[in-house]
Amino acid sequence: MEGVKKLLHEHFSTISLKEMDSVKLMDRTDTKYVFKFGQLPSILAQLKEEYKVLQVEGTPISKYETLYYDTPDFDLYHKHQTRRINRHKIRSRSYTDSGISFLEVKLKNSKGRTVKTRIKIDEIKQQLSSERVQGQFLTDETGYDSAIFYPQFWVNYHRITLVSLVNKERCTIDLNLQFLNNERVVDYSFLVILELKQEKATGSLIAKIMKDMQIREGGLSKYCLGVISHNPEVKHNNFKQELLRINKLKSNEIIS
Repeated sequence: MEGVKKLLHEHFSTISLKEMDSVKLMDRTDTKYVFKFGQLPSILAQLKEEYKVLQVEGTPISKYETLYYDTPDFDLYHKHQTRRINRHKIRSRSYTDSGISFLEVKLKNSKGRTVKTRIKIDEIKQQLSSERVQGQFLTDETGYDSAIFYPQFWVNYHRITLVSLVNKERCTIDLNLQFLNNERVVDYSFLVILELKQEKATGSLIAKIMKDMQIREGGLSKYCLGVISHNPEVKHNNFKQELLRINKLKSNEIIS
C-alpha cells in the first residue's frame, strides 16, 4: 500500500473534505468493479490528469470502520439477494482519520438509484433502539421498528476517494478489507472494490479504463460479501457468479 500512497502523493492534486461538499452525491447511480490489488497502480496512473484525490489529515488513504446491522434472520440481506426494489442497508461508520461518525441508511430505489441519508453520532452503538434519536431516524427512513436490528459484523478497510475534474462524479477505491465478528476475521486484502458514483450515468474515463482492462461491471456489496463470509449457509444463489469471480481473483485464475 505504501507504493500506492507514494503514487497518489506524487501525481495527484488534492481536494479537502470541505471542497467535497459539491460532490456529496447523496442521490446517485452506482457502478461497481472488483479486481486484484496488483492492478490498482496501473489504473491510478491513467487517472492522474482528470481526478483529484481527497486528502484527510495529510493522507490520501483514509481508514474506515463500519458496523452493519440487520435482523436476526437477515431480512435486509435477503432483499438484496433476491434483487428486491426499495431495499435498505443500515450501518454506523467511523471515519477514523477525521474522528467523525455517522449512522447511515442506504436505499436502492425502484429507479435503480442509490439514496443515502445519515445523521452524525458521537460514537458507534451496538444497540440502536437504546438511542432515541438514532432509533427514530431508522424508523423514519426505513419504516421498520429499530428494535429489530442487531449488529452483525464490522468491516474495516482503507479508502481512496477520487473526484473528477470533468464530470459531476467521484469514485471510491476500497483496500485491505477485513470482515470481523465476535468469532473470526475474514481477510480480503487481495481484493479492490471500486465504486463509480455519478449524478447520472454518463461517459466516464474510469468506465473506459475498466473496459479496456477487461474488468467487468458488477460485484458484491461489502455488506452482502460480509454476510456470506460469516454465514456461508445463508442463501446466496444470486451471488454465485460474483463469488466465483472473487475466488478466481484470490487464486490468480484467468477471469473469463
